[in-house]
Amino acid sequence: MNYKVPQFIEVEDKIFGPLTFKQFIYLAGGAGACFVLWTFLPGIIAILFILPVAAFALALAFYRVNNRPFVILAESYLKWQLGGRMYLWRKEEKKAQALKVQSPTKPQIPIPQLSGSKLSDLAWSLDVNENVNR
Repeated sequence: MNYKVPQFIEVEDKIFGPLTFKQFIYLAGGAGACFVLWTFLPGIIAILFILPVAAFALALAFYRVNNRPFVILAESYLKWQLGGRMYLWRKEEKKAQALKVQSPTKPQIPIPQLSGSKLSDLAWSLDVNENVNR
């Protein structure tokens, strides 16, 4: 049986001319907000408010940051601004246990606990293995 496999599923469909549905909604919302500002505010003051609203609507519709839509950046920024920023760091104490090397012919040898440095641990383990094998 032959089945048709959908391709290019990550590309949004162009519904309103060269615009996707999301782009159309962002631009229509920005245009509506600009119209309301122009209607209710005096000329110069309205322009001062219309420019950032229009720039934000254009950024939402067309601007991409690191090949991701601007709306994701704006959403992340709002979550960061509105969310809590208390970071606590608590160092966890490691429980050190004495390791014991078991040999069928030799008695158990207690091994002291390991230090924090990996290089010194490696050197120590090489020394212990050399002494045990003698």
